[in-house]
Amino acid sequence: MDAATETELSFARTRRLRQRPALRRLVQETRLDPANLIKPLFVVPGRDRREAIASLPGQFHLSPDQAAVEARRLVGLGVGAVLLFGLPAGKDALGQSGLDPRGPVPEAVRQIRARSPETVVITDVCLCEYTDHGHCGVLDEAGRVDNDRTLSQLARMAEVHAEAGAEIVAPSDMMDGRVGAIRRHLDRGGYTDTAIMSYAAKHASAFYGPFREAAGSAPAFGDRRSYQMDPANGREAMREVMLDAAEGADLILIKPALPALDLIGEARRLVHLPIAAYQVSGEAAMIEAAAQRGWLSRQDAILESLVAIQRAGAQLIVTYFADEVAGWLGAR
Repeated sequence: MDAATETELSFARTRRLRQRPALRRLVQETRLDPANLIKPLFVVPGRDRREAIASLPGQFHLSPDQAAVEARRLVGLGVGAVLLFGLPAGKDALGQSGLDPRGPVPEAVRQIRARSPETVVITDVCLCEYTDHGHCGVLDEAGRVDNDRTLSQLARMAEVHAEAGAEIVAPSDMMDGRVGAIRRHLDRGGYTDTAIMSYAAKHASAFYGPFREAAGSAPAFGDRRSYQMDPANGREAMREVMLDAAEGADLILIKPALPALDLIGEARRLVHLPIAAYQVSGEAAMIEAAAQRGWLSRQDAILESLVAIQRAGAQLIVTYFADEVAGWLGAR
């Protein structure tokens, strides 16, 4: 080894900036911020209801008044937004209860906006929670989801949420053309400032099980593979992202998050829109189950998983751990 080579190697010590916490913080490339976290809330009819969800430890079914209390608490922690899912009192084949302006989601929107005006309120727009068959759209005579008939229902639901005060509506149904249909309908109704966060690449994933129990949205027959994406198809996912951007989406969401880190990064490169990712119920459940058995540190695993999602390119992260993470970050 000559002197020049020895000199070069003496500078190749990447450990120099890892010697103590202050140094590591100084050069940290990815920083979680509570303002970029979105907490899902499950809203049910009634008053003073706060009922634990068995499939999602630490999460609750909340009546609209309690959702407003929770949103206020989250703001105090620095969490910037909530994503509302509704569990109606009744269901039918068309999901008509999802269009009720007095339903749990519109009522929660109004109460949150009144009691926690700093909160950004996002609402899920999909029929699965409101149909008696559990599918994300209206069915045709053969029992298949009718894409085009579903679009008008979704657009009307989005308008109901916008009228209640939702700043962002989030279609999660994966119907073709729904972003454009919702955008046109909202604009005609005068809701030109209501943004759309499109679930652009939502896979037919094995990681949704706990959510479906929490939201009462499991399909009564069959599955959702005819409209949700094949997890194996990355190029198709980017086609969905580009189509939704072209139809007028204001934000793009990838779901689930950890199994799709490559897609988050590719979407970030392809479109100049904010990219969100949903750390779904199954992802959370894996961490909870492993932590309960002492196989890993729960806090470290949660933080590492969220850092990975953000590092991949997600500006916003929907996570059930939003409030806990905000508390941990604030304590640092």
